[in-house]
Amino acid sequence: MSSAGIYIHIPFCRSRCSYCDFATGIYEGTLATSYVDALVKEIVAWRDVESPAAIDTIYFGGGTPSLLSASQIQIILAAIHTRFVVKAEADLEVTMEMNPGTVTPALLEEFRRVGVNRASFGAQTFDDRELARLGRSHTAQETRETFTHLRAAGFDNVSFDLIAGLPGQTLDGWKRNLDEALGLRPEHLSFYLLEVHEGTPLAEHIRKGMQPQPDDDLAAQMYELMLDRAGAAGYEHYEISNLCLPGFESRHNTKYWTGAPYYGFGCSAHSYDGSLRRWSNERDVARYTALVQRDSSPIVERIELSDHQAGAEALFLGLRMMQGVDLKRHHSQFGDDPRESHQADLARFQEAGLIEFDGDLIKLTRSGTLLSNEVFSAFV
Repeated sequence: MSSAGIYIHIPFCRSRCSYCDFATGIYEGTLATSYVDALVKEIVAWRDVESPAAIDTIYFGGGTPSLLSASQIQIILAAIHTRFVVKAEADLEVTMEMNPGTVTPALLEEFRRVGVNRASFGAQTFDDRELARLGRSHTAQETRETFTHLRAAGFDNVSFDLIAGLPGQTLDGWKRNLDEALGLRPEHLSFYLLEVHEGTPLAEHIRKGMQPQPDDDLAAQMYELMLDRAGAAGYEHYEISNLCLPGFESRHNTKYWTGAPYYGFGCSAHSYDGSLRRWSNERDVARYTALVQRDSSPIVERIELSDHQAGAEALFLGLRMMQGVDLKRHHSQFGDDPRESHQADLARFQEAGLIEFDGDLIKLTRSGTLLSNEVFSAFV
């Protein structure tokens, strides 16, 4: 079995962004303390896989995990080492999501000291007006300062998150964002086309005409520009929404796309055993904490995949990787050759220029990455 990853969900934010539909809430010190206690208890008592794989990635996501103290992060990491076989520090990727303005130089040094060695950094945009419309609590200057502090604290593996297709965003504005981001030269770039989720403040603002409807065609141009500019600067496009300098792929997130096992802890966390079993935790923070405190399982959903479902997942998740899917290996593992079972769909996608074949490899084209959901839907 390949090495596994651990995901830790920290559901607290300093403020809530207008586009967010994640399981998050406003940070409260007392609630955070009881939540960390529950997290540690869940980790230590975990028995959901009989022989879990060794751990080589740990990912603190959220929310804003950097709102926790370094000592709280250290306690969680200690619980992981108690319950799991964890690779040596030199082979271990420990990522923390953090937002500009939520960390000080001293705190970053403490995070680095307790073992965090990769920062996933929510820049989103370098335009203060766009940040305000998104409900972000930081400024572009805080992004620049926090990045400087990360470097000073010894973080040599930093990822930026950028969002394209924001309401009112122009192509010239996006070019300025790219110039800023590439000028700082983080090791990794994650970029997303804005999705407007029903029930979020942003969706309501657009419905009422308070903000303009995002322009999908313009967002596609921004995506293309990102690939061109970043590629010219030495970044490799290794996954639909991710670029990196050579050797700096997100090892943890790659597990999601390649079928490796991962074990999630905290409210709304999801897990996969690397074969046929998926399960997920209670989404509500208070209910999750109460369940764990009274020694009840926080798991609220378990899914046993059929061989067909597992094969379909492997295909459409694997196609997110720009290296593509080895169909010969896929057939050996799942007993299915998509060139036969999905012959008509693949012919249609190939004719439309969305996929290409390279021997036994099937890959998305650049045009295919923009219409990937249409391709993936054929395999569900």
